[in-house]
Amino acid sequence: MTENTKAFDSWLRTRFVEINSELEKLYWQQDDKANVEGVGEHLKRQLEQEGNEHIRALLAEGNTDEGFDNAFDLLGNVGLYMAACRRHEITEPSRETSSPLVEASALAMHIGASIGVTPRFATAHLTTHNKAVDGLYKRFTDLEDEKIFVDYNTKGILAYKRAADALLKIQPLGISHPITADLLAVAKQALLDVIESNNTLYNKLDTDRFFYCVRPYYKPYRVGKEVYRGANAGDFAGINVIDLLLGLCFANEPSYSQMLA
Repeated sequence: MTENTKAFDSWLRTRFVEINSELEKLYWQQDDKANVEGVGEHLKRQLEQEGNEHIRALLAEGNTDEGFDNAFDLLGNVGLYMAACRRHEITEPSRETSSPLVEASALAMHIGASIGVTPRFATAHLTTHNKAVDGLYKRFTDLEDEKIFVDYNTKGILAYKRAADALLKIQPLGISHPITADLLAVAKQALLDVIESNNTLYNKLDTDRFFYCVRPYYKPYRVGKEVYRGANAGDFAGINVIDLLLGLCFANEPSYSQMLA
């Protein structure tokens, strides 16, 4: 990891969170909590300018030979910045034909092409591939409801992966193998863990806070001229593996096959 990459990562874990959190406080005080226009404009400028300074340095550096993991992590950091700019309507796809975040778009496309992935942030960047430093992982804000949302989605995703992994191990053994019962028990427990995580999420998450202060960070945004949908909790193959291996769905069903594309 280069010094420029470390500096950007540090900014995302500190100032980035502080600015977003301050903006959320201002939005929340309004009668129309969905409105962001004309609110906290000085903070929005700080967010855009401070982030772009880091991105400009990274773009000039042009370092993409740090390995897949480091490149994927950096792509997520760029994506978090772009998603926050979208949330605060510094950029808004419907009024643009190309992203005004020129340097961020260029860096995201460069990294995406170099490691063969879509140039946006994915659910993994905030869940399964979100490295904690001194116990703190990357977030958009310091809001408790965002922490609850990320924590219990991560728990649910990891449980789905445990279930999918157990079911995949059954294939070479066969359903009549005596060890298959153990693997099915693992898959069942993992799915019960998903239910438990989802129930906790349902009971703990403030729906208004989520709708107004967390969900807007997951909106579609432009990278260059293309609009990419925001990340969602289904951005991993584990659920599809479970569907198919348990015979709940079939890959040749037209409506389901579109989800697999």
